[in-house]
Parts: sequence; C-alpha cells; structure tokens
Amino acid sequence: MSDLVARTGRHQQRYQDGFRLVAGCIPFKYDEYCGVKSKEVKVLMINSPSGPGLLFPKGGWENDETKEEAALREAMEEAGVRGELKEFLGYYEFKSKTHVDEFSPEGRCKAAMFALLVEEVLSSWPEQDTRHQRQWVTITEAAEQLQSRHAWMKEALEVFSKWHAGKDDNDDNDSELP
Repeated sequence: MSDLVARTGRHQQRYQDGFRLVAGCIPFKYDEYCGVKSKEVKVLMINSPSGPGLLFPKGGWENDETKEEAALREAMEEAGVRGELKEFLGYYEFKSKTHVDEFSPEGRCKAAMFALLVEEVLSSWPEQDTRHQRQWVTITEAAEQLQSRHAWMKEALEVFSKWHAGKDDNDDNDSELP
C-alpha cells in the first residue's frame, strides 16, 4: 500500500461550457542498451478500472491547480510515475461513460494532454489497487491499444509521435537525452 493518497470527490472539479475539464499525459522514456540511452522511445500505459485495454493516465483538473499540476498529479496517482512535462499536446474532447453529473449532464469532457518524460517509477502509488497493470510499449503498440476504445487518446498519441520525431530531428547530440 502507498503512503501517497489520491484525491477523491468532485467538489474541486473544474467545468467550462458544459465540459468537465481533465488533464493527463503520455509518459515516455528512452530505452537503454548496455547502460546507454537510445533515441527509441517507449510510452507507459495503464489499465482502466472501467473497462478492457490500456490507456494513458488522466483525470479531473481541479480548481486549486494548473493543468500542468493536474497532469503531474494524475501521472503519480494513476501510473505511479514522476517526471518533467516536456510538451503540451493540445486539448481533446470526448464523452465519458462514467462521469455524468449536473454540470456535464452529457458526460462531455475536455482533456489537456502533455508529454511527460519519466524520471522516477514508484514501487507503490495511490491507485495501484485498481490500476495494477503498467506496461511500457512502443508508439505503434500504444496506437493498437487505443484503436477501438479511446480515439481521442490515439489523436494525442499521433501529436506526441510527430512532436517526438521532430524533436529527434533537431537533437544532433545525445547529451540532451535524459
């Protein structure tokens, strides 16, 4: 069990124009071969307690935090990782099947998504009892996981992939790799 505690409840939840605002990230790392970091990237996916398949950590953006703070908190609570936000990937709209309330009666959500360079993987984290599966996968494998259930996350992954490819083109020396 983790000493860290996840936030619960909706009393601090942000809403805007009928949308529940959420924040999340695509956690990533670079593979290592014989102790040397490569430019091959892996992304971290977690299981969902509400259905099959893997997804990226995301959750409610609360009134007392920025979208960046919310994304970092959700990564720690749901995936048990900490790191540095590297890029804002955009806003994505989707319809939640589980979060319908008086402020968003149709379950409409708007997610602010970021690229998170993982610096620490925790051995215990607040939601590990319900999100016990963490899996590092390639971008292609992540896209396959998101194919049928989370189209908006697949869109965010495509933006991440383009950003990362462009970042690699601009990185002529490996000293910038973590």
